[in-house]
Amino acid sequence: MRIALLQLNPIVGALDANAARIEAAVNAAGPRAELCVTSEMALTGYPPRDLLLMHGFVAQCRHVADRLAEALSGGPSVLLGMPLPSAAKAGRPLVNAAVMLREGAVGETFTKALLPTYDVFDEDRYFEAGDAVDALVLGTQRLGVSICEDVWNDADVWPARRYDSDPVAALRALDTTVLLNLSASPYAQGKLAQRESLLAHLARKYGVWALYANQVGGNDDLVFDGRSLAYSPAGECVGRAAAFAEDTLFVDTDAPPRPVRSDEVGLEAEVFAALVLGVRDYARKCAFSTALLGLSGGIDSALTAVIAVEALGRDAVTGVLLPSPFSSDGSRSDAEALAASLGMPTIELPIAGVMAAFDQVLAAPFAGRARDVTEENLQARIRGTLLMALSNKTGALLLTTGNKSELATGYCTLYGDMNGALAVIADVYKTLVYRIARWVNRDGEVIPRSSITKAPSAELRPDQTDQDSLPPYDVLDALLLRHIEGHADASALVADGFDPATVSRVLHLVRVSEFKRKQAAPVLKVTSRAFGTGWRMPIARGTWGPAR
Repeated sequence: MRIALLQLNPIVGALDANAARIEAAVNAAGPRAELCVTSEMALTGYPPRDLLLMHGFVAQCRHVADRLAEALSGGPSVLLGMPLPSAAKAGRPLVNAAVMLREGAVGETFTKALLPTYDVFDEDRYFEAGDAVDALVLGTQRLGVSICEDVWNDADVWPARRYDSDPVAALRALDTTVLLNLSASPYAQGKLAQRESLLAHLARKYGVWALYANQVGGNDDLVFDGRSLAYSPAGECVGRAAAFAEDTLFVDTDAPPRPVRSDEVGLEAEVFAALVLGVRDYARKCAFSTALLGLSGGIDSALTAVIAVEALGRDAVTGVLLPSPFSSDGSRSDAEALAASLGMPTIELPIAGVMAAFDQVLAAPFAGRARDVTEENLQARIRGTLLMALSNKTGALLLTTGNKSELATGYCTLYGDMNGALAVIADVYKTLVYRIARWVNRDGEVIPRSSITKAPSAELRPDQTDQDSLPPYDVLDALLLRHIEGHADASALVADGFDPATVSRVLHLVRVSEFKRKQAAPVLKVTSRAFGTGWRMPIARGTWGPAR
C-alpha cells in the first residue's frame, strides 16, 4: 500500500485554514498515495486545550470535516485526527479520534485509548479513553490505528508502565500488518532517539510496518519538531521527514525496504532550530510582524537576538540599548557590534536621568535606609517599562532574554527584565547558552567574542558578577537539571555529591522564586520539563525533608 504521512503546521482553532492546508497536502500527495495520514488533532491543531470546552467548537469541527471529506471525494482516503463527541453515557464528553474520509464522507472512527496527564499533557480533562481497538480495512490490507500515547506503553520498553493496557498488542492481535500512529509529540532534547528506538522495537517485535505521522510547528510554549518516521517489519528506518518544517513522507509497504541514515544533528543546532521555529510561529500565529528586545551586551540577549533575526528577518527585529551609569563601555560596544553583525536596527535610550528621578521621588520614604537590591530592581523595571512602551507604541512583539538558570533561581526582576510576551531561551540552561553561542560563531564572529568570554553580569551595581549571587554555572546547572528534570530532592542531591550548603541555598532560591515564574511570559519548551504548563508547583508552601 502506498501511504503518505502528512506532516503539517496547523494553527490551533483555525479550523477552515487547517482544513485547507490538509486538502492541499492530500491533493499534492494524491497521485502517489492510496491513503493519507495526518497528525493527531490535525483539524484543530494540538493542543486545543480549553477550546474543547467552548459550546459549538466540536460541532463545528465535524461540520468542517464533512466539507473536507466532500472536497476530497475521488482522491485518496484520508485518516484525519480530530475531536468527536463521546458515545458513552458517562465520563468525559469527548474522544480524541481519528476518522476516515473516503468516498466523500466521514466514515470509521478510531479513538485514543491512553490519555496522558503528565508534563504538558492534560487529556483526561477533556477526553474519555477508547475502550476497544479495531482494524482499518483498505482493500486486502488490515491496518492498526493508534494515536500518539497509544504506542508508548510497551512492557519491554517501560518496565514500570503508566497504563494497564497495551493498544499496540491488541491491534496486532487483529492480524494487522501496518501500525499507523497519528502523533502530536512536542520537541524535547533527546526525544528523537527515544521515538526511533521505540518504533524500531515495535516494528521488530510485531513484524509490522510502523508509520508515525507527527505535527510540526510552534503552538504557544510547545514546539513540535515533525520528523515523521517509517520503520519496516525488520525494525529498519526506511523513511524520515524533515525536522522543524512541513513535509510529506511517502511509504510503499509493497516495495523492498530501503534503510535511510539518521539525520540527527548536534544538540546546539537542534535546540537553535527549535527556538527559531518557536519564535517564528508565535509571532506569525499571534499576528506580529516585528519584534524588539533589550540588548545589554551580554550573551543571553545576544543569543536571543540571533534567534529572533533568524526567525523573523533582520529588518523585523529592533535591539534596544538601555545603558545606565553602571553599564560598562565594553557592554555597550558589544551590543553595537552584535547589532552590526546581524544588520538589525537599534535604538538607544539612556536611563540615568530616569534613575535620578526615581531616586528623587523616593528620597523621603527611603531616608536612612542603605541602597540595596531595591535600587537594582528599579533599574530593571525602568528598562522593562521603556521596552513595554516601545512594544505598545509600535505593535512589536517584546521578547524576554533570560535563561533557565536565572528563571529557576529568581535571578531576574518581575516587571523588569521579565517583561515581554515570549521567553525565548528560558528553558535553556546558562551552560547550554554558551555552547549554542559558540556554535553560532562556528563560521565567524556573529556574537562578539567578549560577550562569550567575559564574566556574566547584570551590571546593576559597580563590579557586579552573577557569581556574587549564584554558584558557578556548571555546578548550578548540574544541580538544577537533577532537581527540575530528575525530581531529585535535597537528600538525593547531597547523595549525588553536591555540597549540602549549595544544595540548601539553591533549592531555597528555586522555592521562593515560584511567584515570579507564575507571572513569566510563555517559555519555549526544549527540555523534558520546562517552567510553564508542565511545572505546577504551589507558591505558598512549606519545606519538607525525608521521613524519619
